[in-house]
Amino acid sequence: MAKYKPKDLKVKTDDELKEQIKLLRKEQFNLRFQVSNGQNENPARFKQIRKEIACIKTILNNVVSTKV
Repeated sequence: MAKYKPKDLKVKTDDELKEQIKLLRKEQFNLRFQVSNGQNENPARFKQIRKEIACIKTILNNVVSTKV
């Protein structure tokens, strides 16, 4: 998966963002198993996934706070 820019994420709906988080969590889970088995080919991807999840959560929180 490619890294998303915040401006691209802001145009998505809440449901699309939540689905994206779900997919990233699954990928993160699979990477943990790869690391434990010594099969991880891209160790930097784990950090990138964490940052993408944080970015999406920040956008979701901003959307919620602006609706109130």
